[in-house]
Amino acid sequence: MMKVLVTGDRGYIGEVMVKYLSDRGHAVTGLDTDYYAEGDFTAPCDGYPRLRKDIRDVSADDLKGFDAVVHLAALSNDPVGDLREEWTYEINYGASAKLAQLAKQAGVRRFLYSSSCSMYGAAGDEMLTEEAPLHPLTAYAKSKVRSEEALAQLAAEDFSPTFMRNATVYGVSPRLRVDIVLNNLVGWAVTTGKIRILSDGTPWRPIIHVEDVAQAFALVLEAPLSLVHKQAYNVGFNAQNFCVRDIAQAVGRVARDCEIQFDGETGPDPRNYRVDFTKLARAFPQYRPRWDVDLGARQLYDAYRQAGMSLDDFQGRKYTRLKELRYLLDTARLDGTLRWTGRAS
Repeated sequence: MMKVLVTGDRGYIGEVMVKYLSDRGHAVTGLDTDYYAEGDFTAPCDGYPRLRKDIRDVSADDLKGFDAVVHLAALSNDPVGDLREEWTYEINYGASAKLAQLAKQAGVRRFLYSSSCSMYGAAGDEMLTEEAPLHPLTAYAKSKVRSEEALAQLAAEDFSPTFMRNATVYGVSPRLRVDIVLNNLVGWAVTTGKIRILSDGTPWRPIIHVEDVAQAFALVLEAPLSLVHKQAYNVGFNAQNFCVRDIAQAVGRVARDCEIQFDGETGPDPRNYRVDFTKLARAFPQYRPRWDVDLGARQLYDAYRQAGMSLDDFQGRKYTRLKELRYLLDTARLDGTLRWTGRAS
């Protein structure tokens, strides 16, 4: 058992991560500013200590006594990065670098950083290992590259960072997101009867279920430090590299009465990458996916229908990060630095 601080515990991955690590016997504390407090899809994970705090305001005292930090907190996804790029760099990069420095100062030995395969950018059809050149195209992806570089410089005998480069995540979470590819395509199917692809459907995307992300983090967290020290791992499975149109076809196998519709609304997507996950599989032969694209599409389809998700729900702010942040800014609940003002909507 370890004492683990999970930043971003009230996020899409965080809600699942906290439950998974707690079920494995770890003593988990959460830390989150909770931008998306009004976005519960199902009952959130509860019954563990939490700090409601902006990641930029964490102190060394907040980190004392922990064996590990699992750092998930970030402004997530490319559209949010476009809202105002300096926010993404300040929170995703600046605050991450500061958090790692404070963790090292406080005696935290392990630091798992939630990074992203989006750092590979426009890479085409080649299978990319962790040694592949990085071509980040967006503020979000660039912030991940800078954070990895900053954390690597802090690596020492008493501080061990590991970089978890997640594939695009999907699946049901108490803090659902519909602004990620499989979740989004299923949402269109349930609420409109059409599987709507906004791009041309050709880019490659590796995908992974949120519970399989948690499984990977747990294995790295519990591994000998000699195995994971200063290592980057692509987090996913080789068989789960798909073109977006192939993901749409998986949704069609579940929502059989829905046609696939290529809108081309956003034009060709320059983010295009296939990823090799062999390093993680070799290091952790016990790592096995519980989910694949068909099971994930079925889980989402059934959950959306059971919840009675409407088109207004799907297109509203509740499950879309950019729309919720814009609402909080427009209602002056967040100020121009993305900090809470204390005002109600």
